[in-house]
Amino acid sequence: MTSPLDHDHDTLPDDVPGAGERPKSITLKDVARLAGLSPITVSRALHNPKLVKPDTIARVKEAAAAMGYIPNMLAGSLTTKRSRLIAAIVPQLSNSMFAETVQGLNDELSAHGYQLLLSVSNYSRQKEEDLLAAILSRQPDGIVLTGIHHQPGVRKKLLATGVPVVETWDLTPSPIDIAIGFSQERIGEKVAQYLLGKGYRRFASICARDERANRRRLALEAELRLHGVEPVATHMATPPTVLNLGREGLRAILAAGHAPEVVVCSSDVLAQGALIEAQAQGIAVPQQLGIMGFGDFDFAAYTHPPISSVHIDKRAIGVRAARSLIAKIEGRPPAGNVIDVGFELVERATTRTIVRQP
Repeated sequence: MTSPLDHDHDTLPDDVPGAGERPKSITLKDVARLAGLSPITVSRALHNPKLVKPDTIARVKEAAAAMGYIPNMLAGSLTTKRSRLIAAIVPQLSNSMFAETVQGLNDELSAHGYQLLLSVSNYSRQKEEDLLAAILSRQPDGIVLTGIHHQPGVRKKLLATGVPVVETWDLTPSPIDIAIGFSQERIGEKVAQYLLGKGYRRFASICARDERANRRRLALEAELRLHGVEPVATHMATPPTVLNLGREGLRAILAAGHAPEVVVCSSDVLAQGALIEAQAQGIAVPQQLGIMGFGDFDFAAYTHPPISSVHIDKRAIGVRAARSLIAKIEGRPPAGNVIDVGFELVERATTRTIVRQP
């Protein structure tokens, strides 16, 4: 069967401008005529694709691209009172920690005809508040934030707007609207218990200056003290956490004369840097030094040796955030207002069991 687009440009609809003519605004009806479909079908394909067959969506997109048509989302929002725009603010995108969450969020929103507007706060609460002011002026249907701690005015402002909000990567019994994440404190406790169970007693930390990472570190240290173990050293790294900060962190700890048996890092990126620095200094991992990461990044299983870590289903956080927002926007009850995605300790070769002589 011949597609309505299988023809030369001189067979486009008569009211589509040709070369040298003053361009006019291309309408949805123009796209419908070119695609050989009804305007309502084209509208559904562009604004609510889950109601339309995939081949029809492809046909509409082909026609829209051929004509340079850009859907007018505002026009649709005037009747539905929806912008079909979801805004998200993340701390950074320089590693896969938040990128996987954003990808899951975007994929799920796109499948339901929503568009994602993404902003980066660089771990600044003030910048997050400034971004929210700009975002709210665009009347998004929903907002996704990272973390549960914000500037004092943010909660009041968001509650006043009535816009559905999902806070991710953390848990609280009193979210602004919905919280989807995991317990930072519980992770710190579990990592401490795991490493104590392996026989480690001299602990050091390389931790990002990030509120969530610091809470994990403090919980780890509190659990260690419950077992009579005092951490020997902590090195704080300023985000964004890149590999070299892990190298610098371990170098600083060793230069200060500390001799830890294990270094707990607030991300796998820092752990990889610490691993490289240990190898550069001739320190055998895990025989002389254990290393523990966080995040279970894709590369963690393929370093030499592979990095022990804490697995978080980062993509699932984004997918569940999208589903919760869509449910609220469409008047359906979400799965819950506090959703714990959990975590899993992943033991690899950078940690070992220490056997002490009696």
